[in-house]
Amino acid sequence: MSGEVSAGMDFLGKVVNFLVLFGGLTFVMRKPVKAMLAKRTVDVGESLRLAQTGRTEAEARSEASKAKLAGLEGEVLTLKAEAEAEGRRESGRISQAAAAEAERLKNFTRRELDEQVRQSVGELKVYAAARAADIARERIRRRLTPEAQSALIDKSIDRLSKLHEKSGPR
Repeated sequence: MSGEVSAGMDFLGKVVNFLVLFGGLTFVMRKPVKAMLAKRTVDVGESLRLAQTGRTEAEARSEASKAKLAGLEGEVLTLKAEAEAEGRRESGRISQAAAAEAERLKNFTRRELDEQVRQSVGELKVYAAARAADIARERIRRRLTPEAQSALIDKSIDRLSKLHEKSGPR
């Protein structure tokens, strides 16, 4: 039994020590812990207030961004429509310029071809005349033998004599 009493006393001594220690700590730490808890409460309240303010500001920015985005969508559509209209105008202008250039090239080509035809016709005339002269010269050479030449000279002299006789002396 004395072991039980000793164990009980030992336990009771430990409980008393614990209560004294805990009581002393409570007495010493009560004011700092109370101040710390009060400060922490204030800090948490301040954090909540800042979080609410931040949330309100974020929502306002979000609304402003949504409004701006809606405005941008309209602006993008307007810019897209303007770009398409400008593209159509530019396409029409390019088509007109291309048609004018094609017409100018046709006229230039037509004039160039007409000039080449005129030159070719002139060259053909010169060639044909030279060729005709060459053919005539060759025929005359073949036909005009020395006997035929003498006969022509004699014939010409006879004609001149007859003409001279008709006109009489002067």
